[in-house]
Parts: sequence; structure tokens; C-alpha cells
Amino acid sequence: MAKHNHYEKHFTATETVRDIIIGMSDGLTVPFALAAGLTGVIAASHLILTAGLAEIAAGSISMGLGGYLAARSDAEHYASERHREEEEVVRVPERERQEVRDVLLEYGLSKEEAEPVVAGLERRPAAWVDFMMRFELGLEEPHPARALWSALTIA
Repeated sequence: MAKHNHYEKHFTATETVRDIIIGMSDGLTVPFALAAGLTGVIAASHLILTAGLAEIAAGSISMGLGGYLAARSDAEHYASERHREEEEVVRVPERERQEVRDVLLEYGLSKEEAEPVVAGLERRPAAWVDFMMRFELGLEEPHPARALWSALTIA
């Protein structure tokens, strides 16, 4: 029987798409609204163009800074929650084991099926914390360069 390598390609850059959409929607809407508003008041087209370009520059700086700060806040929140989980698996391991069981039961595993997974995670504290971060808290570790990428993409 022939072996076939199976490869699945998934799109995983959802944060980048979100940043592009936010940047484009704000970056296109506000300058056009400004130009439309000024057209009714100012007859000199060079002033309208200058004001529009100034707004694009200011908007890019503002949106880029906002994207950077939001991504930094996400990273800080993740680090804080991870630190809390690391402490909890040491300080209150039975409660954390029960939380793993609860997550696995939500996925349809029986108590008997869940126990080996709980035991395996308990032997691997880093994996245990990773599991809790992802499945209990719904948090994924942000890429270290995420804040910079977000700032540049949104701007």
C-alpha cells in the first residue's frame, strides 16, 4: 500500500487581517470625510489636499500607536495569567487537576478517559500550564513581535 503524505495548509494570520481592516477602514474613511467637509467651506483645493495628507499622517501615527499599545496589553495580560496558572499548579494542584477534568468532560471524554490525560499533564508542568491557558482561559501566547507588527500594519 502506498503512503501518502497529507499536508493541510491553514491560514493563521487572523490578527494581521484584523489590523489591516481596522487600518484601512479608519485610514480611508476619515480623510475622505475631512475632504468632503472642507470642500463645502474652502475653495482652494491645495488646502484641502494638504489637510487630507496631514490627517492621513496623524491618523497613521495615532492608529499605529493604538495597535502597538493594544498588542502590548494583550501580551502583558497573557504573561500575568500564565504566571497565575504556574503558581496555581504548585499551590492548589488538586483544584487545577479538577479544572483539567472539567475541560475534558466538556469535550465529551468520560472520567475514565480523562484521568490518564490529567496524570500526563501533571507530570509535565509546562504542558499543564499551556493546556490551562488554551482550554480553560482561551488564551494563546502572542508572538513576541506582535506589537510591532500590529503597529506597522494598522498604521
